[in-house]
Amino acid sequence: MNRELFINVNPTEVSIALCEDKVLVELNKERCQTGFAVGDIYLGRVRKIMPGLNAAFVNIGHEKDAFIHYLDLGQNFASLQRIVDSREKREVRVESMKLEPQLAKEGRIGDYLQVGQTIMVQISKEAISTKGPRLTADVSLAGRNVVLVPFTNKVFVSAKIRSNSAKKRLRKVAQDILPENFGVIIRTAAAEAEDIDIMQDILSLVERWNKTLDAMRKGAAPTRLMSEMSRVNTIIRDSLNDTFSQIIVDDETMHSEIKSYIRAIKPEMEHMVKQYKGKVGIFDNFDITKQIKSLFAKYVSLRRGAYLIIEHTEAMHVIDVNSGNRTKAEDDQEQTALEVNLAAAAEIARQLRLRDMGGIVIVDFIDMRKQQSRQTLYEEMQKLMASDKAKHTILPLTKFGLMQITRQRVRPIAINEISDTCPTCHGTGKIEPTILLEKKIEGQIQLLAEKGFKFVNLRVSPYVKAYLSEGIISRRLRWIFKYKLNIKITTDQSIGMIDVSYLDKKGESLLSNTKE
Repeated sequence: MNRELFINVNPTEVSIALCEDKVLVELNKERCQTGFAVGDIYLGRVRKIMPGLNAAFVNIGHEKDAFIHYLDLGQNFASLQRIVDSREKREVRVESMKLEPQLAKEGRIGDYLQVGQTIMVQISKEAISTKGPRLTADVSLAGRNVVLVPFTNKVFVSAKIRSNSAKKRLRKVAQDILPENFGVIIRTAAAEAEDIDIMQDILSLVERWNKTLDAMRKGAAPTRLMSEMSRVNTIIRDSLNDTFSQIIVDDETMHSEIKSYIRAIKPEMEHMVKQYKGKVGIFDNFDITKQIKSLFAKYVSLRRGAYLIIEHTEAMHVIDVNSGNRTKAEDDQEQTALEVNLAAAAEIARQLRLRDMGGIVIVDFIDMRKQQSRQTLYEEMQKLMASDKAKHTILPLTKFGLMQITRQRVRPIAINEISDTCPTCHGTGKIEPTILLEKKIEGQIQLLAEKGFKFVNLRVSPYVKAYLSEGIISRRLRWIFKYKLNIKITTDQSIGMIDVSYLDKKGESLLSNTKE
């Protein structure tokens, strides 16, 4: 499998597209400097105890109070809270402290939290829709090879590492370097790592933990103590392996940051990081925009006429598999149904990741009479979903041909499917004449020239670019000579057909600078 990562950077947002064999399988969007991301550690203050839910709401600085359940406190909450309570008195170090008794699985949150209490928490699920962030007090720090877990002396090894000799080696490496009262979960990536790399990973995570405690002693709730690395580096950390062929980014600063990170974790792969300098947008150039536009299409085509219908409701997602106009002999109906269902399963596994569909997913496959066919489809779906990092459960097909899938989602969906009045036609179905669009653009260019600007980048749809560049002496050339302004035109397939952005060389809007 050939995997590629494409990164589009603009002033407010970073878009990350992961492609496998040129097919888009994951899309992430990260707003710049928003905080409150999965993995961030905060010093929060308890706002409300909910005995009926056995949970509490905590103020961590977000516009909505965050939620924490009793079971999310973790078994070592008492030891962590002892560190937090002592921050203004004397310094207590994890390595030298005596661990407190573990919390029982059956307990009441009111016995451990009170309104106004300061606690250290970590975001386990970002704010989605009307819900605030979900928290855990079972704090951990993730690295490329291991996950550091304070307040325990246990070493766990990923179940995906099968070799007993490898497990024994990894446990010994971790136990030899770990300080007292620190445990680790050894990740699958560690199986191919050198001993020295695993040791350095553990030591760097212990150092990050100590810096987090230093920030806790200096800060007052609510405040962020430690931020998870950028989403770009998180994806690279968790996914980087020999199947990656290139990482392409269109921003010089981000390019340098990624190269430095890969140089630190896997220097032999540094050469694959490339900076894109093309005139066409990076997503347009690599045919990603087209795939994104079909991201939330109701109908998803499969090969040979088959297709999916995907519906979203408040409670669940429903996917219907249709064979379309495929026709075969009566004797081959079972085989035809199996072929269509297997093709649909591959696309469904991709769509679940791509749309980040969470909760309950019901798939209505084409009916198959043979139990062996149903079992084959079930096993194939399990195999296809194995690469999905989100926690999920797949149940065998029911007698009605329905497959039930539950899938966890920890981040807001990358692109929301919404219905609203069209900002271009305002619901009329008609757009303004091209002649008026030309006058509007020229009027803005004249205004910018009068304000003293010497350069403007018009970001438009391919339709408008073709219109402005038409002819030997195009409208663009006429405006350049008339207003003594350097005018560049770039296309963006993701914007409206007649929308126009007026940008400077850094990609920032010029219109905000023209207001009196």
